[in-house]
Amino acid sequence: MKYQSPEEAVRLVKSGDTIVVQGSTSIPMVLLKALTKRANELRDVKIISGFGVHPEEAPYAKEELMDSFRALNIFVPNNLRNAMRMGVADTIPCFLGEVPSLFRSGLIPVDVAFLNVSEPDEEGYCSYGISADIAFSGAECAKVIIAQVNKYMPHTYGDPVIHISKIDAVCRGDEPLIEVPTPIPSEIDTKIGNFIANEIPDGATLQIGVGGIPNAVINALGSHQHLGLHTEAITDGVLPLIQKGIIDNSLKKIYPGKSVGSLVLGSKHLYDYMDKNPEFIIRDVAYTNDPQIIRQNPKAMAINSAIEIDLTGQICADSVGETIISGVGGQHDFMYGAALSEGGKCFIALPSMTNKGKSKIVPTLTPGAGVVTTRFQAQYIATEHGIVFLRNKPLAERAKALISIADPSVREELERAAVKRFGIGFLRLK
Repeated sequence: MKYQSPEEAVRLVKSGDTIVVQGSTSIPMVLLKALTKRANELRDVKIISGFGVHPEEAPYAKEELMDSFRALNIFVPNNLRNAMRMGVADTIPCFLGEVPSLFRSGLIPVDVAFLNVSEPDEEGYCSYGISADIAFSGAECAKVIIAQVNKYMPHTYGDPVIHISKIDAVCRGDEPLIEVPTPIPSEIDTKIGNFIANEIPDGATLQIGVGGIPNAVINALGSHQHLGLHTEAITDGVLPLIQKGIIDNSLKKIYPGKSVGSLVLGSKHLYDYMDKNPEFIIRDVAYTNDPQIIRQNPKAMAINSAIEIDLTGQICADSVGETIISGVGGQHDFMYGAALSEGGKCFIALPSMTNKGKSKIVPTLTPGAGVVTTRFQAQYIATEHGIVFLRNKPLAERAKALISIADPSVREELERAAVKRFGIGFLRLK
């Protein structure tokens, strides 16, 4: 490959272009910083991001640069949340699994893809390593592909590979990948994790997220057998289960014997472990999050979190009131796919109270809050006070069940709200 400077590589971007940026813990910041230096030369360049983690604020998402760059998010990365709050960035509501179809259909035209890739192998193929998600389809649809080659990027198997002949401009970008510490589960997390783990049978296929509660679930699965992994994000938490043979993927119908994901969030140890490791397959998010793929694995278990849930089972997971802090992500995709799976189960896990002492089980969602999972899809809801099953329950019974796992200090208040809303139907349940 003929390497250029980052500033030379991004000269291929033109005013009016739409750029799709690789995410996860591998945001190509070298390219984005070089592009930002061209702000005076460019106008109306749209920059589309998916899920991502980076300690530095996105350099292009500033009020004074809005004529040059428009920051758009499929799932709000942590380094664009401030820009979202200020109105400098915006979000496109959609299921993460449908994003590739938006690119491929032309509903969201893609002109340029920014990638962060591994060194080329002996056949000239670079790997996107830990981030296929929307990067794979973005590069597939882009007219121009610009990449930073990063010696720290692992080479993974599956979709995220590209031959050097397909890359239009390339620079060096040897930046260590961002590491996401493994959260230590709190006492509350551990209680919730145990409730969920007790509902997971041997032979189940897991979709599991990031955070203290998912790690608590993982920690509670030590006596299980023949588990599988088909998930959106692969984290350090699953490594002990893989290394002990608890996750062996032996009963999966889709990629038996392989752990499947679309992106990786973890430590250098995890990234190094996955480098050229055939036990892992990284696929386009259109594949990993396709409910019709997910359902083919028996006993698919979808384990997700929420910001709040109302007494009918409506689940908000992307916003605090009107303030959007994330996105739908894969929650809907996996909840739907697991519900269709033979023996599948869907879990929403959340502490009963916020850190500020506000109940997360509420009479009605906070005004402006978005419904990520509808009341029609809600199944198991778990807090530190227990786990309830909503799927077969009418509204008044759902309210009673949810109140039973709310913090004791707010149950009387929730009961009054339920009486006001459901009337005699609720009172007769007592």
